Amino acid sequence: MKKNYYIVGLIFLTYAVISFLTNILGPLIPDIIDGFGLSLTLAAFLPFSFFIAYGVMSIPSGVLVELYGEKPVMTAGFLFAFVGAAAFAALSNYEAAILSLFIIGIGMAMLQVAINPLLREAGGEAQFAFNSVLGQLIFGLASFLSPQVYSHLVTSLKNGAAEQDIVVSTLAQIVPVNLPWISLYWVLALVSLAMVLIIGFSRLPNVALKDDERPGGWAMHKTLFSNKTVILYFWAIFAYVGTEQGVANWISKHLSLYHGLDPQIDGANVVSYFWGMITAGCLAGLVFLKLFDSRRVLIFFTGGAIICLTAALFGPKTVALLCFPAVGLFISVMWSIIFSLALNSLDKHHGSFSGILCTAIVGGAVVPLAIGWLGDLAGLRFGMLFLYVTLGYIFSIGFWAKPLIKNRTIF
Repeated sequence: MKKNYYIVGLIFLTYAVISFLTNILGPLIPDIIDGFGLSLTLAAFLPFSFFIAYGVMSIPSGVLVELYGEKPVMTAGFLFAFVGAAAFAALSNYEAAILSLFIIGIGMAMLQVAINPLLREAGGEAQFAFNSVLGQLIFGLASFLSPQVYSHLVTSLKNGAAEQDIVVSTLAQIVPVNLPWISLYWVLALVSLAMVLIIGFSRLPNVALKDDERPGGWAMHKTLFSNKTVILYFWAIFAYVGTEQGVANWISKHLSLYHGLDPQIDGANVVSYFWGMITAGCLAGLVFLKLFDSRRVLIFFTGGAIICLTAALFGPKTVALLCFPAVGLFISVMWSIIFSLALNSLDKHHGSFSGILCTAIVGGAVVPLAIGWLGDLAGLRFGMLFLYVTLGYIFSIGFWAKPLIKNRTIF
């Protein structure tokens, strides 16, 4: 079909909103712990409830897209996000937060599954790889900006800037004085509702899935789960998302506990830089992948992530402020390399395999929870040592991966 730049732009906007909704939780963790009086384990159930929705909804979302098309699924995804964010903001308690984040997670899983085939159709197959990378850069940029928005809203509400800012003034009327960070979920609810309206008034193309892109039935998924390669790469994606969220969700609390930094300003900034370095690392990764085998790139970058994580956990404040964002730089290439190695290791059933890999995003639920539980037992620094397990598994991929098709380099 003819390229539709409006739809491509809409998909990029969707990437940005998904990122904003998904990755804002990390900077909020210290405030949520203080506001609701939570242990580290109870706080970790918040990202758990969000990411477990991917395990529940990724494969069914593929079936829904094939049955009803991208537009109804995307609309439903943003409706789920609106309901979840509005409920969290209105009820403002821990129990509501758990359920609300699960509802938001369902919406995000539906959107993640729907937008990829739509991007291929609207942007053209020849530009799909380029547009996918550009989408990831936009995703990272939104993750960089979201902690800045959080910091601005919270500090404005605390410092009385509501008198000069109509947005902050309105939020000040409905946000509990002792929970200023709740204001962010009112913003997210309005953004989600706006996306429902935008998609509703947009004409989305009909996507003709290739046979290889169609999600198979439950029998097909059962067959794939008996394949050793599928299992290995399921745990690889599980380990990557667990690492990403395990670092992002606990950076701010770690800096507060061990270095006495303000989570609403200093912690939010470091989390913002972490996502910013992931964005910058994507560009660096593109260069490395044109020069070297992706497996060698994965080994090098994972080794760098392990070194930086060690320095961030055990070094002084100045080192931690530099090395936590540097972890983001080194993990930036992992998602795309692991996903491409996975798909290039099977010669068929890529649609069903992709659904299984997206289900592995549930690692973002389990790893932060494990860190929180271990942190309650022996301190957060000890809990974050669990990340060596996930990074160690990713490091091993560079040695055992045997793709049928290797990445093309200039050599």
